[in-house]
Amino acid sequence: MSLRITLDLSDKDIEHFRNLARSAMDGARELHRDAIIGGARELLKEVDEKVGSDYIRTRLGKINVLIDMLEDQGWGMKEVGRGRVLAALAYFNNPEDLIPDNVPGLGYLDDAIMVELLCRELEPEIEAYEDFVKYRASEAKRRGMDPAELDRGDFLKAREQALLARMRRRRRGGGGGSRSRSPFSLFGS
Repeated sequence: MSLRITLDLSDKDIEHFRNLARSAMDGARELHRDAIIGGARELLKEVDEKVGSDYIRTRLGKINVLIDMLEDQGWGMKEVGRGRVLAALAYFNNPEDLIPDNVPGLGYLDDAIMVELLCRELEPEIEAYEDFVKYRASEAKRRGMDPAELDRGDFLKAREQALLARMRRRRRGGGGGSRSRSPFSLFGS
């Protein structure tokens, strides 16, 4: 039997989480990228060893995607995106959580909530990365090659080609638009 519990975070609650995240991010500015990622990995290891809650494990598991985004050479994350993800992961290097991690049953709840909030903030980056990972896997399989041989440039080129093909189909009237040419067409018959 499962039980659904809904947390309603007020604007004040969310602002409190934002302030905690900002504080952690400010404190982590001196930390090297590898230290930030290492701290996040350490949290994941602790959760794996100590936490039985599926809710917390699932939420904190999203940290893996953030780490993958940073370390995936094929993705080649740009500096702005990398900074945003590192800033998000910096929170998990903060030993002074809202709820101390050693509190049985609840110690990682604030971390789970923070992951949820940060992933919502980083949703465009995460969705783009997940699209890239799917593209890379299917395209590598289709071509019979190692996925590591495909990178962000290949992905963007494929997306551009798909967009151009869709525009051509629509122009010819086969892509969900009107099937006949406009009587006001500027481009002749």
